[in-house]
Amino acid sequence: MPIYSIQSLDDERVAPYATLTEAQLRNRLHAEEAIFIAESPKVIYVALDSGYEPLSLLCEEKHIEGDAASIIVRCGQSLPIYTGTREILASLTGYTLTRGVLCAMRRPQSPQIKDILADARRIVVIDGVVDTTNIGAIFRSAAALGIDAVLLTTNSCDPYNRRAVRVSMGSVFLVPWTWLDGSLTSLHDYGFETAAMALTDKSVSLDDPKLKSIEKLAIVMGTEGDGLPQDTIAEADHVVRIPMSHQVDSLNVAAAAAVAFWELRSR
Repeated sequence: MPIYSIQSLDDERVAPYATLTEAQLRNRLHAEEAIFIAESPKVIYVALDSGYEPLSLLCEEKHIEGDAASIIVRCGQSLPIYTGTREILASLTGYTLTRGVLCAMRRPQSPQIKDILADARRIVVIDGVVDTTNIGAIFRSAAALGIDAVLLTTNSCDPYNRRAVRVSMGSVFLVPWTWLDGSLTSLHDYGFETAAMALTDKSVSLDDPKLKSIEKLAIVMGTEGDGLPQDTIAEADHVVRIPMSHQVDSLNVAAAAAVAFWELRSR
């Protein structure tokens, strides 16, 4: 296996781990060159199990025969491995590595909406959520609580962002997702009714039995601060609120998503 010891922060071979921004990683000259970074052995294993292609590893020297050993064996002898001391790698990436292992992986092309919705009954639409931690947490809840697919508006955070991937514990590899480049009403073409999570005078309670009986439902979650845009709320078939106590008016979007996913799960 080819092992390269990194001594300089300017080494071009490790640019994907260091100098390239998230935008640069996904906006390469050719789509087949776009990549993302998976962090920690557990997340890397989930990606590999889901069929993602590894391109290289970056790890501390001690992990070649430690946490990265089984990954190296699984990926084959031709996978380039870049290594160095903890101090060098922390300086290179700007953060201390989680269990000392990163993997650059091929970024797949986004699937078509019609393909991921073909057999779906419960989906979530993420509208304008930009916090990487919230994106990762929403995906983790979606995978755990029976959401069949995730759609994101184009002003939302990229689910393949390194931190979003790590927070999701690899769940971004388990739930089909793609970008929604159109209006909410376009989901009617696939048989979905839409439920916007928002506080309005017309909001119905999340535990309304009518919501649970809907065959195909899209749950729409808004931004961390301002919530959903008014035009999105106006387009929705249902506007839904989570009943609250102690004069609390809202939850963090990731927490609210988990509650909504469980209550509106497909029966």
